[in-house]
Amino acid sequence: MKSTEYIRSVAPGFQPQIALVLGSGLGEFADSIDKISEISYADLDGFPQSGVAGHAGKLILGKVEGVEIIAMQGRVHYYENAQAEAMRTPIHCFKELGCEMIILTNAAGSLDKNKPPGSVMLINDYINFTGVSPLFSETGNNRFVNMVNAYDKELREEMLRIAEQHKIELGQGVYAWMCGPQFETPAEINALRVLGVNAAGMSTVPETILARHQQLKVMALSVITNFAAGMDSEELSHAQTMKCAEIAALTFKVLLTEFIKKQKS
Repeated sequence: MKSTEYIRSVAPGFQPQIALVLGSGLGEFADSIDKISEISYADLDGFPQSGVAGHAGKLILGKVEGVEIIAMQGRVHYYENAQAEAMRTPIHCFKELGCEMIILTNAAGSLDKNKPPGSVMLINDYINFTGVSPLFSETGNNRFVNMVNAYDKELREEMLRIAEQHKIELGQGVYAWMCGPQFETPAEINALRVLGVNAAGMSTVPETILARHQQLKVMALSVITNFAAGMDSEELSHAQTMKCAEIAALTFKVLLTEFIKKQKS
C-alpha cells in the first residue's frame, strides 16, 4: 500500500503497537504525544479528507510513555460522502505497519441519565442503524466477520481497572451508529432507548468493523457531549459537542495515557 510505504520512508524503523483515532474535539490529546513525525492526510494516498470542525486531518507518529503509536487527528464520517468504507485505507495501513490494536474515540450524545455531558463511556457493543457496511465491496469468506466481543473484553477490563485506580467514573454501554449529519429526533431517541442504547453518534462503527476484518483488537471510548434529543431543553449543536469534549479532555487524557503505558512490551 502506497500510504504504508510513504510512512515508512518518513519514519524508518517506526513500528507502532497501537493505532488511535481521535474524534470531534479530542485532537488535543495529540499534544501529549512525543512526536516523531506529522503527516497531512493530503500526502497519504487513499486517506480521507474530513470537512468537519475539530478534525485536523493529520497523522501523528510518536510515543506515549515509551509506547510507539500512530494517531489519526480526525476522521471522515459516512455523512460526508456516503462511503461507509472511507476509513478502509487507514485501517489497512495500521495493520501493515504492525499495529496490534486500535483505540477508537468519538463524541456522542447520551441516552442515559447516569452518563451526563462531560463524562466518558467505554463502549461494550454497538447497534448499526445505518443499514450499510464498510465490507460491502469485499470478497472471500473473511468478509463474514464475527462481531461477538467486537470491543475486546480484556482491554475493557484493563481500562475499567485504570479508571478505578484513578477514581474516575467510567461506565460501559451500547453505542448506536446513526448516519447523520442531522441529529436524531426525539422519537428516534425513544426508540433507541427501548432497544437498550446508551449513547448515539455518527462514527466509530465502520472503523470497528474494518479493524475486526483485519483482526485488530478494538477498544472504544465515547466522550459524552450532550443529552440526546428530547432529554433536556438545551439546543443540540456541533459547538456544544466541541465545548463538552473540552470539559472531558483531562479525564480522557488520563485514561488513554495510563492505558497505553500498560501496553509497553
